[in-house]
Amino acid sequence: MGEKKVISALVSGGEATAGPPLGPALGPLGVNVLAIVNEINKATADFKGMRVPVKVEVDQETKQFTVNVGTPTTSALIAKESGIAKGSAKPNLEFVADLPFDKVVGIARSKVSGSYAKTLRSAVKEVVGSCVSMGVKVEGTDPREFMKQIEGGKWDAKLT
Repeated sequence: MGEKKVISALVSGGEATAGPPLGPALGPLGVNVLAIVNEINKATADFKGMRVPVKVEVDQETKQFTVNVGTPTTSALIAKESGIAKGSAKPNLEFVADLPFDKVVGIARSKVSGSYAKTLRSAVKEVVGSCVSMGVKVEGTDPREFMKQIEGGKWDAKLT
């Protein structure tokens, strides 16, 4: 096994190109940049329009590579699931979307492995916290009120 070189980049889901940031970083390694870009685009196709962290590990001797795809930011996932381009400019006053609780749980499940949250309940609270700063309601409720409902146990049945 040769020495491994790791290239980390933030790419647009399904739309990585051989240009910057990947091309200039991978080109000097003598690998097939297009093959790597195609692999990244396949792996990130579900995250179209979102910034996705990727790591490309290249064995400098054999030119073999592996692509590891991270998860987009919580706010990017909230925006995608609620169909908005971005959060509210005045999140405490203007709400720009309403997210069903099932979608909040879905986002939390996708983030829990890379999060500091030890339980699904904690991960859900992190997502609802992001909803607060984005001006996104949950189940038609101000996210701060929704947080109190979670803490009060109202949603426990869906958090197992």
